[in-house]
Amino acid sequence: MPSALDILTGNLLVPTILFFVLGLIAALARSDLSIPAGAAKFMSIYLLLAIGFKGGVSLAAHGVSADLFLALLAGVALSLAIPFVAFALLRAMTRLDRLNAAAVAGHYGSISIVTFVTATSLLDVAGIAHDGYMVAVAAAMEAPAIVSALWLAHRGGGAAARPIRLGRELLANGSIVLLVGAFAIGALTGGRGMEMIAPFIVTPFTGILCLFLLDMGVTAGRSLTGNRHLLTPGLLAAGVLIPLAGAALALGLGMLIGLSGGSLFLLTVLAASASYIAVPAAMRMALPEAEPGIYLTMSLGVTFPFNLTLGLPLYLWLAI
Repeated sequence: MPSALDILTGNLLVPTILFFVLGLIAALARSDLSIPAGAAKFMSIYLLLAIGFKGGVSLAAHGVSADLFLALLAGVALSLAIPFVAFALLRAMTRLDRLNAAAVAGHYGSISIVTFVTATSLLDVAGIAHDGYMVAVAAAMEAPAIVSALWLAHRGGGAAARPIRLGRELLANGSIVLLVGAFAIGALTGGRGMEMIAPFIVTPFTGILCLFLLDMGVTAGRSLTGNRHLLTPGLLAAGVLIPLAGAALALGLGMLIGLSGGSLFLLTVLAASASYIAVPAAMRMALPEAEPGIYLTMSLGVTFPFNLTLGLPLYLWLAI
């Protein structure tokens, strides 16, 4: 088995990660480097479409099986449980009140689709196989963490949840609709569908991911510099410790249900990541009293850079 240092070095010295680091450095250096908003939106749509479609095609080749349902159950269980772990760590390590701790905790257990896409790209570069149905697991893990966060906030007399409206918003969330829809289309059309659009979703994929991660690096760096006054040592430590705790839970559960190799790695990545798209939107609606500057900076400014630079190679070393 390669050493952790070998995997760290190998996975850091790839264009996708290095472009993220470039964006991060540019933002911290106060550069005016930026990606036009329209281009960033297109790249986001493209990546969701490509990863969803390819996952559906893989599922068509694999077929529906008990492995799929076990992986889905494991993902949902992790998404429900991790916010409770995050909440306990935040209350022990920081001075956040119940409401803000619950809002931050809800971002963990939900997923960062960009971290997931980057992880699948690393597996492809390394030639490590993984099950296509892990895309469905990613989609299933988006919302349960929000339910846990709202329960944690409401239990202590915090803000009242708005479950019906929130449920509609989650079901209509563009990222979820596109990811699940592309997955379904890929599963229905299978290999024939892949042959038809492979020049669009296979060949340009890594280049577009590099540009997207460059933009994400800039965004993460500006979030850090703009909200550094909110980041206490306890919050910074929690932003690293919570994903490691989620990864440990996923490794144990994944091994228990028989996942191995690339699929175990992807489940670990999903459990270690923190949402910065769907969950912030949900928290603004359901817990408007919570402070966005805290939970956005934690997920995008601390956990996201940690996972992309140090977390992914560590999780790969543990899973493979």
